[in-house]
Formats: sequence, structure tokens, C-alpha cells
Amino acid sequence: MTINLPSFPAADEAPLDTCIRLREIAPVVEVEFPGGVPAYLALTHDAVRQILAGDNRTFLREPRHWPALHDGSISEDWPLRAIVEGGHLSTKDGADHRRLRGLVGKAFTPARVQALEPRVQRIVDGLLDDVVATGDGVDLVPAFTEALPMWVICELFGVPPEDRPRMRDWTAALLAHTTPPDEAFATQRALQSYLHGLVERRQEEPGDDLTSSLVQARDEGDRLTTDELVGVLWLMLVAGHETTVHMLGHAIVALAQNPGQLELAKAGDRWGDVVEETLRYRHSVMMTSFRFTAEDVTVAGVPIPQGRAVGVVYQASGLDPDEYGEDADRFDITREQNGRLTFGHGPRYCIGASLARLEGRLALATMYRRLPELALAIDPGDIPYSPSFFTVGPLSLPVTLGAVRS
Repeated sequence: MTINLPSFPAADEAPLDTCIRLREIAPVVEVEFPGGVPAYLALTHDAVRQILAGDNRTFLREPRHWPALHDGSISEDWPLRAIVEGGHLSTKDGADHRRLRGLVGKAFTPARVQALEPRVQRIVDGLLDDVVATGDGVDLVPAFTEALPMWVICELFGVPPEDRPRMRDWTAALLAHTTPPDEAFATQRALQSYLHGLVERRQEEPGDDLTSSLVQARDEGDRLTTDELVGVLWLMLVAGHETTVHMLGHAIVALAQNPGQLELAKAGDRWGDVVEETLRYRHSVMMTSFRFTAEDVTVAGVPIPQGRAVGVVYQASGLDPDEYGEDADRFDITREQNGRLTFGHGPRYCIGASLARLEGRLALATMYRRLPELALAIDPGDIPYSPSFFTVGPLSLPVTLGAVRS
């Protein structure tokens, strides 16, 4: 056990509030994670940018670079091992990371994502038809903000409709810090087994989806092993929907609390600006999975020894007054957007950034056009949030619809 380190997450305090409080101590602070595990949190814009710029060099993602995982310091049943040792794209470094990222990145070019717009729009329209049919009291999280990203990413990768609820449940369990160790490891095994089965099915019966394309790349000698392929699918299916789920939820809450900003968005069709400001103001990613220091390093004036774990806290860095001014905690879609880190920076810039922006813009524009009087049917202070310090967002958003437009 560590001694005299602040706990993260802190008892009876929202993780973002904890991080803002810790940011007053230093740009980077060592904390104690559940299970008595020490690691650092990067809490300011400058600290986060320095770390992202050092990816694949000073900061690595392969878990072998964290000695505490292997020398007995961290227990074998530590539940976060399921994320840290997941064997997915984000735990690869250097040439392996570049090779795998290159294969996936071909499917997410801006042009290819733009070509998806008609299909995404049809999904948005269909889900909103169901919302309208349900009427006042409908919960937008399962009906819309979860359903849209889940359906889009699963269609892209060929996950059948009947399997999509399980994919959502597995994601929620893996990312929650309240999941018991045995459940976390069982969830990881179940998801890995499912993805291996998906690869086998697409090898036998190829379809018009990205999993089939990746299987074909592997079989044509593109140096992609089955385990690597499964690791790519793990990251794209989990991260490829979870972050957009919460981005949409945060946007709806922020617009409900700032009606003037909602009117600006409606009047000027500024839904792209709503997406960007939401990701700054309440980033879906509370904290990234850990990076490990390849050498002794100093970040924003704070020394970090070699072989230590560091989490990048996007939510706190987005509210850094040194970067965004004294009104950094105010939601403002007219705010200057230069220099933002919402989708990362450097070699690990988010592959799915164009798709997330497209989904967010279409979802919000269409929903507020069809439901111009949409209002929360719950006090914002009573909204439940996901029990995770990796990704955070509303778990329930009951609303009243008001007038409905076709």
C-alpha cells in the first residue's frame, strides 16, 4: 500500500471535482488508485500536450513497461488489469502501433466517413421516430445517445443486431471502476471469445464490413495475426461507441443548462461547434488508460521516474484556466477552438474523430430540429453518471418532447 497519497477516485466526490482540486497542487499529481496502486494524473492542458507529444517514445503503452504489474506490487486480481493488459491497439507501441493503426486508419479517412453520412442520418431518423412514438418521459440514453453510436460502429464492423446489447453491457462493465475483479476478468474473456468468433465467421462468410476487410488483409499477408485483429476490434468496438455515447449525453445536458447557447446553435446551424465545445467542456474521456514512462522524465515541471504509470485527464485539461481563460468552466460554442486536444495529439490522435464529429453533428441537428421544445424531465443535479474514471457520461436522461416536427 502507498502512504499519504490522495485517493482517486475520492469518496463522495465526482472524479472531475477531485481532479480540479488536485490541479491546484500541481500540473501532475501522484495518486492512489483502487487496490492501493500508485500512478500519476496529468491535469493541465500543458501537461497533457507534453505527454501526448511523447507517445511511442518517452511514454509507452505496452504493459511490460510498468514493472509494478509484474513484480508483485499490484495484485493479480486487480480489476483494472482487464483494461491495462487488454492486448488491444492502444497497448501497442512503435512499429507495431503504426502498422495496426495504418490498417484501421484506411477505413476512417474523412472521405470514407463522409460517405457514411446518408446511412448515419437514416439511423438517426429511425431512432428519433421511436423516441417520438414513446412520448414524454422517454429516456434518451437507451433510446438515442447509446443506440446511435452502438448501431453505427456495429454496422461498420459487422456485429449483428442481436449481439449489440451484449456489446454495450460488456463495455459498461469493463470501464466501471466498481466492477468486482471476477466480473471484470469474466467480461474480458467473454468479449475476447466473442470477437474471436466474429473473426472466424467473417473468414467463412465475408461481408461488406470492416471486420471482413481486416480478415482479408490478414489472409493476404499483411502481417496481422488473429490476436492482433481481435485487439483492433476490441478497441474500435469499445472506444468507437462509448465516447460518442457520453459526448451526446453531455451535449444535451449542457444545452439544457445554457438555453442561450442552444438558441445560437439553432439559429446558426452551429452543431459542429456544439460538438467541439462539449468535448472541451465535458470530455467523454475522464482519463485515458495508462501510459508508462520509458525513462525519467519531467512533465510541466514535475519529475516522474522511469517505469511509472500516468493517466491523461482530458476532462480536467479541458477546463484549464491557463489555456481557456477564467471562464473555462462556462459552456460557450463561440469560444476559439485553436489548440484543443479533444481528439488527442501526435501519433495516437483519435482514428475515429471524423466519425464522432459526424454522428454528433447529425444527431444534435436532427433531434433539435424535430423536437425544438425538448426539455429535461429531471433536475440536472439528479442525473446519474457512469461509475468510471475512464469514460464518464449520463446514464439516464428522461425528457419531455413538446411540439414535434416531421
